[in-house]
Amino acid sequence: MRAALDELVTRRLRQGAAVPGFTCYGADTALAVVAAAEQVGAPVILLVAPSTAAAAGGSRLIRALRGIADDAAVEVCVQLDHAKDEPVIRDAIAAGVDSVLADGSHLPFAANAEFVRRVVSFAEGAGVVVEAELGSVPGAEDQAAEQDADAVGKTDPALVRPFLDAGGARLLACGVGNVHGRYRGTPEIDWPRLERIRVAAGAVPLVLHGASGLPVEDLEAAPAVGIGKVNVNTELRTEMLAAAEKNLGPCRAAGEDMLTYTEALRQAAVRVATEVLALTSAAPDKRSTTRTA
Repeated sequence: MRAALDELVTRRLRQGAAVPGFTCYGADTALAVVAAAEQVGAPVILLVAPSTAAAAGGSRLIRALRGIADDAAVEVCVQLDHAKDEPVIRDAIAAGVDSVLADGSHLPFAANAEFVRRVVSFAEGAGVVVEAELGSVPGAEDQAAEQDADAVGKTDPALVRPFLDAGGARLLACGVGNVHGRYRGTPEIDWPRLERIRVAAGAVPLVLHGASGLPVEDLEAAPAVGIGKVNVNTELRTEMLAAAEKNLGPCRAAGEDMLTYTEALRQAAVRVATEVLALTSAAPDKRSTTRTA
């Protein structure tokens, strides 16, 4: 069933929980993620990378995810992630996304805010919630190379309120030691900075990109500092590709057994999504202290 992302995340934050978003490169992954969400009984976000949205068939995939979300027994949002190009954003809105990340983080402060404001001006009229990003989150969304946290480009808490006032975003992604891809060494989230960002953001929920590879205790602590949405990509891809490697040979030998092959990938996606959903959705006093994925 459909849900407004900002309202959903705000409600979950009041419950001490966060809503995870999983990058879906195809409808099969989305089906697995939604199955996991229904099993846990928690809302979820289906993320579409801008490279996927801009590719041939991108709008068709978004429409397919829209159908999967609308048919789900739990609340599901479809979001265009890290979009830097206005035409791609407009096409995604026409195809049925609930939210877009208008990512101007590569631009100077004023240009970033103006880009967000421009997207808000046509997105909100279509009922689409806009997320923005302030600060630097190193790495590429579609690749899993090891990354060092960007100490220089972390979000400046003093700029948060002016940025939100100027751009009008309903959610804010920030850089606090998180990275896209794999963390080089032990991840170190800048918790004091994150708390200052939370205070400056007020009622606007925060978003943590690069949740793959973070310790359990970091994800458990996230809602308490205003993080109501966490993005997962690398962790999901890693497990699905491992399942592909393990099953490709045997399935070829078994007469090109596509059913077994696709089911192995589906189970890998369900397993990762279920673990993340259970961790981010449980009440603080009932959360697990282990994470196997």
